[in-house]
Amino acid sequence: MSETTLDQTPQSDAREGVASSDRRKFLRKSVALAASGAAAAAAGNAYAGDVKLETVTDPLKPGATRNILGRGVVSVPYGMPSKFEKHVVRRNVSWLTADTVASISFTPWQDLNGIITPNGLHFERHHAGAVDVDPETHRLVIHGMVDKPMIFTMEDLKRMPSHTAIHFLECPANGAMEWRGVQMDSMQFTHGMMACSEWTGVKLTDLMEYVGVDPKSTWLYAEGTDGSALQRSIPMEGAKDQFGEPLPADSCEMYKDAMIAYAQNGEALRPENGYPIRFLLPGCEANMSIKWLRRIKFVDKPLVTYQETRHYIEPLPDGTIRQFSLVNETNSVINYPCPDNQMKGKGAYEIRGIAWSGRGKIAHVDVSVDGGKNWKEAELVEPVMSKCVTKFKLPFEWNGDEHLIMSRATDETGYVQPTLMQLRNVRGTNSIYHKNSIQAWKIEKTGEVKNVQIENF
Repeated sequence: MSETTLDQTPQSDAREGVASSDRRKFLRKSVALAASGAAAAAAGNAYAGDVKLETVTDPLKPGATRNILGRGVVSVPYGMPSKFEKHVVRRNVSWLTADTVASISFTPWQDLNGIITPNGLHFERHHAGAVDVDPETHRLVIHGMVDKPMIFTMEDLKRMPSHTAIHFLECPANGAMEWRGVQMDSMQFTHGMMACSEWTGVKLTDLMEYVGVDPKSTWLYAEGTDGSALQRSIPMEGAKDQFGEPLPADSCEMYKDAMIAYAQNGEALRPENGYPIRFLLPGCEANMSIKWLRRIKFVDKPLVTYQETRHYIEPLPDGTIRQFSLVNETNSVINYPCPDNQMKGKGAYEIRGIAWSGRGKIAHVDVSVDGGKNWKEAELVEPVMSKCVTKFKLPFEWNGDEHLIMSRATDETGYVQPTLMQLRNVRGTNSIYHKNSIQAWKIEKTGEVKNVQIENF
């Protein structure tokens, strides 16, 4: 573990509008550096930018693979990544939990190039380990304040009208290790408890209509069939907590986007993500998207379960507890460059990153390369969808100096991603959940990129 704190107070917040890069100039520089990089590698030089571009006139010599037969079809019945990509895997932190059964693994966003997380790289969060549930015998029960309590088989669910949407899921503990200071010099461990997938299933509202939910019902209770019987209370319109206090309106609207998902990225759910069915509640803490779903009960009050009193609550500096803080706030991070993707020499780069919000679409992302003194608006990469990861990018010319790079996202409701100081002023430093503050990386003169926190920022 290490902690790095820099003394650099932001002096201004001067957004300079949309970056107007000379694209042709940028491409020429990129191509020149790529070509000279090959020459540099051949010459053993560390910095590609110091090498002159050489024109290639001879045709490429055939490689070794031109003289052999490759593998036949179905030699790998279920396709796997290239052996040269074996480093792109989920990872866990061994000292974080007592065992791997009640633990977390992290998605390697630093190695991903799109908004979709491959199923085998979707982060895992288990409370009693992943289980194998037989779809032939599995049943979903819907009961409580309904006209017709019903039991659904998997075949029943798949015969109903289907719904497909792309949404992220994020554990509320994403970034938890960084509340008190820098802990991990890797983006995988600072932001890897989040993943984004295309989900297919049955809309909850269709099932509610089917069983006839009582209009007086203001909560639903979802429960899994794993060893922990993970359970959460999910608010609907008019929901009040156990003390009679109304919940924020946006929390009570989330259920309208919910579905009972049986497919992820075009294939059946993986066991570690709830096969054969999971509840999917876009925009909210991922623990509410109950895996291995076995029942839904409609009620008129929260059941205040173990998970809602022992775990997913937050102590505040004034001694009170924040409960039912369900929505994942706007967040963003730069994944190129980052501690896992170092600089490879002076010259033209493209800063790339991802942003997401549990309240809707990302409206814009600003990027700073001087520790928050000045900001430029980055280009958002289509598609930009609600409660979904959005990519952003901005050209960057690196002259070999030190830089503090960071991104700041704003969603369509106007919510702006806070600084760490703003978050700590409200939530203190004893929290675990919902750390969505601006992330800073420091580019050293050597090209190394480090995870840092800036004092008073």
